[in-house]
Amino acid sequence: MDSDGQFVEWAVVGSGDSGVGSLLLAATGEGLVCVVFHAGPEVREKTLGRLRARLGAEVAQAPASARLAEPIRQLTAYFAGDLRDFTLPLDWSLTSGFNRQVLRELATGVPYGTVVGYGDLAGRVGQPGAAQAVGAAMGSNPLPVVVPCHRVVESDGGLGGFGGGLETKRALLALEGVLPRPLF
Repeated sequence: MDSDGQFVEWAVVGSGDSGVGSLLLAATGEGLVCVVFHAGPEVREKTLGRLRARLGAEVAQAPASARLAEPIRQLTAYFAGDLRDFTLPLDWSLTSGFNRQVLRELATGVPYGTVVGYGDLAGRVGQPGAAQAVGAAMGSNPLPVVVPCHRVVESDGGLGGFGGGLETKRALLALEGVLPRPLF
């Protein structure tokens, strides 16, 4: 059970025609706690096991959950091109320390349609030499899309890595107008 004494609720939703595929969303009483790309059966089971272990909570599939209604609405609007800023309560309990500091800065300081370098983001949190650590923080981001790790790129213009795969990162950056949309 989470801090509210309730279950973590989850659902799998599509991302429209964005090219990103299905997403698993999970929420606690505190807010959205997890977003996972490519939420097929194997990914789903692994994610749910991780949530049980890390949060000490039981998980319940709840596609009609009140906790998930607003995250689903906002993500649907984002993928339709109608939302630029997420205004969701977030549960940060799956991250801590430097990673949480970096992810919070990313969430509030890198707006839609822009990108930031790993080193630049490290500097923003007072650790200018920690570009690789910022990369690790991006890789551990439990809330991709909502906390936009796809907006972090290499200083030489390369895309860098991405937990959802580089095609997913390209699709998100194209959606936001940073990259041109693919012709086919």
